[in-house]
Amino acid sequence: MNEVAGIMSIAEIRKQFPVLDQKVNGKPLIYFDNAATSQTPSSVIEALTNYYQKDNANIHRGIHTLAERATAGFEETRKALQRFLNAPEAEEIIITKGTTESINLVAQSYGRKFLKAGDEILISGMEHHSNIVPWQMVCEQTGARLKVIPVLENGELDMVAFRSLLSEKTKFVSVVYISNALGTINPVKDIIDDAHTVGAKVLIDSAQAAPHYNLDVQELGCDFMALSGHKMYGPTGVGALYGKRELLESMDPYQGGGEMIREVSFEKTTYNDIPYKFEAGTPNIADVVAWKTAIEFMETIGFDLLHDQEMLLLAKGKELLFDIDGFQPIGTAANKTSVISFLIDGIHPFDLGMWLDAKGIAVRTGHHCTQPLMDQFGIEGTVRASFAVYNTVEEIEVFAEALKSIVAKFRK
Repeated sequence: MNEVAGIMSIAEIRKQFPVLDQKVNGKPLIYFDNAATSQTPSSVIEALTNYYQKDNANIHRGIHTLAERATAGFEETRKALQRFLNAPEAEEIIITKGTTESINLVAQSYGRKFLKAGDEILISGMEHHSNIVPWQMVCEQTGARLKVIPVLENGELDMVAFRSLLSEKTKFVSVVYISNALGTINPVKDIIDDAHTVGAKVLIDSAQAAPHYNLDVQELGCDFMALSGHKMYGPTGVGALYGKRELLESMDPYQGGGEMIREVSFEKTTYNDIPYKFEAGTPNIADVVAWKTAIEFMETIGFDLLHDQEMLLLAKGKELLFDIDGFQPIGTAANKTSVISFLIDGIHPFDLGMWLDAKGIAVRTGHHCTQPLMDQFGIEGTVRASFAVYNTVEEIEVFAEALKSIVAKFRK
């Protein structure tokens, strides 16, 4: 099994993921659906179990021991996220259900309050539906206009077109850091800097970037950043929103209920300070607590090893897959992460996905919640193979041989 120089070998990393040690349809599982959800190491599973076995209690306000331990664990994750994103303050980290809720929070709490008729919001043509629909809703509510940054044929953003779209009417820009459908890594620092020159605020969807890059909101200078735990070896149903303090304090709460209040009467309610103003109700405490362990797992491995292994797998995938009969890569940006989206001429992607599953290989098929992008390419969807640090060159080789055998049978 291949190794990348670092704190531990890939073989050692794989041993930490019990889900990988199984057979699917009689074949050893090869999990290439990491852009949808990465797998979870034993340490995270143990942290989740430990919470329910020892610390299960509602957080904040409780004075008994379990409540204090649960609260401490929850807030430690907030601090871990502050460190992970290099946010100036832990209070600038809002705990959410995931990237989707984080974007919706900004759209409603910031966009609905501060945008007006005639203002313009810029998104890109490669956005996930969760970074399209919330802004369409805001436009309907406020009279603002949604404009789209075009995507070039190779899957890169048309930066010339982006700059031509910027004007004094541009009040908000919301773009994905890395395309989930193509793997394209966008020049978000340039986008942020350019948007700020016209006074626009910027949100970066980092759901796909968080598993691959050491994010730094201060270096990037973004106003908001959204991310999800389940993309970065953590539990499902948890995410975070970073926002600059002055912006968060100017925004109205996203939801009403417990925790987000300071005082309530039937005549008037005053709201809590950030971050609690945006965290109404009992959160997904156990998974938030366990998310800290996932962050620590990534930090222990180190982003150099993560990046090197993923680039090795991407290079091997290109080497072995691109010459297969009828192989059509979708998205060939020069700067991309460990995602290969493709079609095989004459074979529907759903059929290809089922045949691969029969061989124990898990890939994602469909439009990947990017229907406008698929429409641009004139296709219904793609097959997407996405790699993580625990994947191996040997798995890529098995994948390539499986594709060749499927194509050979189909061509008969």
